[in-house]
Amino acid sequence: MSTLEIRPLAAIDPPIISQAFRLQGWQKPVSQYEQYFHEQQAGTRDVLVAQVEGAFAGYLTIVWESNYPPFKQENIPEIVDFNVLEKFQRQGVGTALMDGAEAKVFERSTIGEAKVGIGVGLMHDYGKAQILYARRGYVPDGRGIFAHGRWLGYGDEIVINDDVALYLTKQLVQRGINS
Repeated sequence: MSTLEIRPLAAIDPPIISQAFRLQGWQKPVSQYEQYFHEQQAGTRDVLVAQVEGAFAGYLTIVWESNYPPFKQENIPEIVDFNVLEKFQRQGVGTALMDGAEAKVFERSTIGEAKVGIGVGLMHDYGKAQILYARRGYVPDGRGIFAHGRWLGYGDEIVINDDVALYLTKQLVQRGINS
């Protein structure tokens, strides 16, 4: 059995993460992860890093004040920028990261239960994530598709990209994980 560790982002991680994604053909700049580390130090974002046998496998971040208007208004933290390297997918890495994120959100709650949000893209590239979130009990927030700062209406035309998302929420109970 492989050793899987979930830990906070460390100062030495940004170039390692950027290089790992570059090797699979994704361009994720070192500066992105340096910014994440700065935000983690400031307490506005938490970053969880997954390692398998000591090798970087994936990460996700939790922003404590979402940019999505309903989450911001209702003080719902949002899981954003969730990525697992392709060679580590379907091995429990994403599940472990989500478990860690949900536990962290629950720990920061003050009422014994908490709500967490996540936005998911609509393209086939996000199919695995859509399935994972549904299996974990995330449900649409009922507001429809949100893109470029607005909800889309019937007849609207847009270019589909990473900014087009459906937002989901999950009520967390019993140590951060709803069974």
